[in-house]
Amino acid sequence: MQPRRLRTITPRQIDELAEVLADCVNGGASVGFMAPYPPAAARAFFEKIAADVAAGKRAILVVEDERGICGTVQLVLDLPDNQPHRADLVKMLVHSRARRKGLGESLMRAAEAMALECKRTLLVLDAVTGGDAARLYARLGWTRVGDVPEFALYPDGRVCGTTYFYKDLEPRPSG
Repeated sequence: MQPRRLRTITPRQIDELAEVLADCVNGGASVGFMAPYPPAAARAFFEKIAADVAAGKRAILVVEDERGICGTVQLVLDLPDNQPHRADLVKMLVHSRARRKGLGESLMRAAEAMALECKRTLLVLDAVTGGDAARLYARLGWTRVGDVPEFALYPDGRVCGTTYFYKDLEPRPSG
């Protein structure tokens, strides 16, 4: 299962992406939404993302198994004029049926390569402090910037902190 970039998102792919998002949120992932998270809300979210992808404001990768899309990650490319070299990495999601198979790492490495294709050399992301994703990002060489306590809520309403990370894809010599 190799990640691939979608340049447009079909209605069927919107449904599959919505299923991944709803599975993650209803499974407890703090990715911006509260549970119970209905499929219709997830579909509406990805309809907006599809428009941004078509407009070149976002780039999206997906991984598929025999049942369809089971993982995804996005790069937000539509940033202020003084940040043409940067992208925000967001919504790294793996469906519960496909976890513990290396898809998160595969998606992250592919997202870094996609960022370079998009001429973005600095990536920024955030993750639940101490969570599985934060451990993955640290293992993959992302630099931890710091933690913000009580930053957001888990889907069940409990408070969680967030940790910010960055990765310079073309490090320059210091001095």
